[in-house]
Amino acid sequence: MDYLTIAFLLFILGVLGIVVNRKNIIILLMSIELMLLSINFLLLTVSSFIDDLNGEVFALYILVVAAAESAIGLSILIAYYRVKGSISVRFINLLKG
Repeated sequence: MDYLTIAFLLFILGVLGIVVNRKNIIILLMSIELMLLSINFLLLTVSSFIDDLNGEVFALYILVVAAAESAIGLSILIAYYRVKGSISVRFINLLKG
């Protein structure tokens, strides 16, 4: 199977995970991570194909952003669970200060 098709299918799977499941925050975070990793896969594939390092550098930046997003998102999720006892998206608007 073509690498571009695999990256496209992974990205669409991530978008569908966000659109279909709007009740579980963990699934939303995993879908965002899947979308970022599919873009990384595409960047690395194109970078290897044209024999240039720019795609690999951008993929490294995306990995750093994805790690920061996961750490911040999960810490907010843990704090929210400690306060409310649930991780349902319905009650997320109660975090407004």
